[in-house]
Amino acid sequence: MKPLIFIILWLFVQNASAQNKERVLLSDLYQIKTASNVKFSPDGKWYVYNVQSIVANEAKTGEYDYQRQWFLVAAGLSSAPRAITNQKENSSNVCWSGDSQQLFFTRVVKGKSQIFKLPLNGGEAVQLTDFQYGAERPMVSKDGKTLFFSASLSLDELEKDSVMNPQKMSPLWNLEKPEVTADEIYTNSAKGNPDGSLKEIRAYLQQNEKEKKAKVFNRLDFQDEAVTNPELNFTQIFTLSLVHLPAVPVPLTSGFYSYELIAVSPDNKSILVNADLNPSVHPDRSMESAIYRLNINGGKPELILSGAGQQFKATSISGDGNWMSFTQTPGKGINIGKTFVYNFKSKEQFQVPLERNFSSFNWNKENTQLYFTASSNGGNVLYSYKPADHAVKRLSAFDSGITSFDINKTQMVYSQTNTSDPSEVFTADLLNKNPKRITSLNTGWLAGKKLSYPVKKTFTNDQGMEVEYWVMKPAGAEAGQKYPVMLEIHGGPSAMWGPGESSMWHEFQYYTGLGYGVVYANPRGSGGYNEAFLRANVKDWGAGPMRDVIKALDLTIEEGWADTTKQFITGGSYAGYLTTWIISHTNRFKAACAQRGVYDLNTFFGEGNAWRLVPEYFGGYPWEKEAGKLLRAESPFTYVDQIHTPLIIFHGETDLRTGVVQSEMLYKALKVLGRPVEYVRHPGGTHELTRSGNNRQRADQMLRTMEFFERYKQ
Repeated sequence: MKPLIFIILWLFVQNASAQNKERVLLSDLYQIKTASNVKFSPDGKWYVYNVQSIVANEAKTGEYDYQRQWFLVAAGLSSAPRAITNQKENSSNVCWSGDSQQLFFTRVVKGKSQIFKLPLNGGEAVQLTDFQYGAERPMVSKDGKTLFFSASLSLDELEKDSVMNPQKMSPLWNLEKPEVTADEIYTNSAKGNPDGSLKEIRAYLQQNEKEKKAKVFNRLDFQDEAVTNPELNFTQIFTLSLVHLPAVPVPLTSGFYSYELIAVSPDNKSILVNADLNPSVHPDRSMESAIYRLNINGGKPELILSGAGQQFKATSISGDGNWMSFTQTPGKGINIGKTFVYNFKSKEQFQVPLERNFSSFNWNKENTQLYFTASSNGGNVLYSYKPADHAVKRLSAFDSGITSFDINKTQMVYSQTNTSDPSEVFTADLLNKNPKRITSLNTGWLAGKKLSYPVKKTFTNDQGMEVEYWVMKPAGAEAGQKYPVMLEIHGGPSAMWGPGESSMWHEFQYYTGLGYGVVYANPRGSGGYNEAFLRANVKDWGAGPMRDVIKALDLTIEEGWADTTKQFITGGSYAGYLTTWIISHTNRFKAACAQRGVYDLNTFFGEGNAWRLVPEYFGGYPWEKEAGKLLRAESPFTYVDQIHTPLIIFHGETDLRTGVVQSEMLYKALKVLGRPVEYVRHPGGTHELTRSGNNRQRADQMLRTMEFFERYKQ
């Protein structure tokens, strides 16, 4: 009987403990700390990682800022992590010196990112660059003699730079300024005069542009995330001698196109870069890229891999310099890139047999295995691949997310999100066995919180495809009780949600803490599955995906705990589109929330910088007969008169990813129709508002959604 008594007592204590826990609050958003960018030193004896915190602004009451700090840990030892940068300085882009004795990082100085070095044995960080164009993404040669970095120059800056363009060359591609040549723009030495000759008038108008009195657009991709930009910018690569400091940056590349620095060769003789394939094609129209090798002393880039209509991108180089990993993706269309490893000596290449989009590539110290992550089946999963036998091995679960990782000779270190904690750092062996948590970023405040845990479910849709979805009951749900249920939808449309996706961790816990059940699915068209699944919503953004997410909700309701009279729906970006599509085709929901969405595809083509989704998904442009007809049929705005569900609409005021006008159209139409609608704009907010935007606005949107739903929950 004694063991039974202990069991009863244990259950009693556990139940009492659960009863004493409180729900996840809105303000807990500000307690979340997020680890990322773990990196071993070259000798494998140390590793660093970055922690992002949200802290109260000391000068503005009610405002909360992001701050980043780097920590250092001795690998294989039980010593505590040591902060090596100041939290307020927001250092980023950390890399190691070849001898593992110094760290290099970037920090903003006078509005420009500059590079600093920090010795491990203590002391203050020393600024290495004060470059007029700024300095990003530092990388050090293996012998420690040379620092490589990237900097961005505008077309005007590159044209006038006496070192990078001593002959005052103009782009090979057409500037696309009607009836005006490049020479007429760049060699015009006339003094501006509005009443003078044509040359003088042109000089006057050019001065107006420089002084921001006018924006003149001749480029195709003129929309950034928050502002329109008539200027082109080009990323160039520079070197800085670490032998003779202070030193002046020396350009390694030139030309009116951009380079992406990937790796320094182990023999310190070259770097691996990605760049446009054809320098005679305007950058906004270039859909092809190639892999090049550049001698560190300069000279003509050596073409390694390219292909017509393809984007080739190198992703890593092995420690012995024999292997390279790269991706190959068609320049147009909805596709999953293919990942290969390439042997520089034999010129052989092998495709990694896994149909996913990969990221974060690292070779083991023996140069026999490639490690990488991939969004897959609801998680960000760690894999390894052996070129010798072409075997892929999964090293982490689908119900967690590896957000960054690195490996040394005997162990791995990684940052991870999971259902019980949004972010911590772990170490494990190279098979990820017996992982050990080495941080307590969130464990303290989470100890007193009542959480809801997602349960994975599946069904087969009308195309014969397996659809995964997750159900989160209200935190502390009791058997026999009925609860309101919220259908949450992801954007993209090729995004993927799951327990290993960190961006929704707080929002899901907040709503389940308030007593809502949450259901989310990866409908046809989602990423994280095969290419057939990804392409299953081509020319079908509305009806097909609607059937998938509604099926997930219906199956959840069949479980018996959801109150069918209190169903709600929300989603952002493409999911704002799908939310509005759904409520224009059913009246089952008590209320809905559409965030930063696309509502009229014809308008989206004009005002959104993601406009290429229109031809890629719908096969043409608004002015083409068949495509135009399809775009109208697939636009939720076409069915606006059928919307009777109470709707709250959110949009960032400077969101140029999807554009703002469509949300105004949707709101205005519903007001004219006399429907229950509310419209919220967040000044300065971009498309990233709810993920990395102003924290007060992030909280505002979540609270307003809750408050709106509560109006209709009774």
